[in-house]
Amino acid sequence: MRRNDRIAATGENNTEIPGSRAGFDRRSFLFGAAAGAGALGLGGCMATDGISLAEAEKMYGPVPDKKIPIPAVDVSKVDPKYYRRTVAFESKEAPGTIIVDPSKYYVYRIEGEGKATRYGANVGREGFLWHGDAYVGRKAEWPIWTPPAEMIKRQPEAAKYARGMPPGLENPLGARTLYLYQNNRYTLYTIYSTSDPETIGTNLTSGCTGLLTQDMFDLYDRTPVKTKVVVLPA
Repeated sequence: MRRNDRIAATGENNTEIPGSRAGFDRRSFLFGAAAGAGALGLGGCMATDGISLAEAEKMYGPVPDKKIPIPAVDVSKVDPKYYRRTVAFESKEAPGTIIVDPSKYYVYRIEGEGKATRYGANVGREGFLWHGDAYVGRKAEWPIWTPPAEMIKRQPEAAKYARGMPPGLENPLGARTLYLYQNNRYTLYTIYSTSDPETIGTNLTSGCTGLLTQDMFDLYDRTPVKTKVVVLPA
């Protein structure tokens, strides 16, 4: 895997987070080097974990949204092991709890009775990984992205977004964001949506966790504020 030296962006409250979709010159100051995952051929009509290509294309197909329609994911750029699945997962945590496993690039939602919904993810790069318990302090649909002053100083081309990048497919924060809190304080970490399938299974953020937009819609809609989030050691 090639090293990914993408420069993180920040959200409405200085959330450090990477860009979520390739586009125009935003990539020049958000991404730096290309993603290290690369395109992965599925080969035949069946993915390695039993999900057919047709099922994957349906799961990650276009999604209507009240504000901005979501395009289909190019599933050929996602390792099939990262497709959303219901898996066996024993846990003492209550149903609804979110567990992030950065060592395996997975996010789990506990469903109870020894089951969990598993999502493929991107996670923090070296030096930015963290672990511990948190909770969802707030949620946002199509948030505004604003680069921090430090980023603008380092990369002047970001200055045009000093007053905020409007919500959209090119916005680094994506369509949905869960903001993580500890002790009533925002941690600056989030679980966010990305439209870049090649980032799933890579380390590229400043500690945030990204899911494919279609997966994030599924998790977001079933996650109320105050939901417990457990981030495991890498």
